[in-house]
Amino acid sequence: MVELVALETVDPAAVEHLLDRAFGRDRHARTAYRLRAGVDALPGPSLAAIDGDTLVGTIQLWPIVFTGDDGRRVPLTLVGPVAVVPERQRDGIGRLLVAAAIERMGDSPLMLIGDPEYYGRFFGFTAARTGAWRLPGPFARHRLLAHGTGVPDGAGAIGPHVRTAA
Repeated sequence: MVELVALETVDPAAVEHLLDRAFGRDRHARTAYRLRAGVDALPGPSLAAIDGDTLVGTIQLWPIVFTGDDGRRVPLTLVGPVAVVPERQRDGIGRLLVAAAIERMGDSPLMLIGDPEYYGRFFGFTAARTGAWRLPGPFARHRLLAHGTGVPDGAGAIGPHVRTAA
């Protein structure tokens, strides 16, 4: 039976090993990694799926910000990576992780880079407001998806939400 626990309670080396297995060691070159540069995953909504004593999946959520060309700054949360060990990828663990993370975030504005059919069908993510967003690296525009109340519309850049000391 799969149990969800706070990601911060799991050995970080085990998480990295799972991510390497799910996405390959070259995963750090992806645009999503640029979006989370310099920030830590959010404790609480970032989760691990444990089966017995084995880590079988993780979801991480990250603070990011939309900086509109009109000067608006809208905090968002980046969902991902959602990772499941290859031998368990058709067992519903990813859906369980995403649903639990969304529940923990309420109706906060979320975004991700992912399969629009999957994330739209099961979780209501859409590209309706993301068409003029810019990211720090290459991405397939139709895969840039958002969900929740307060998702900004219009032109702007997405980047890490690095908080500075006041």
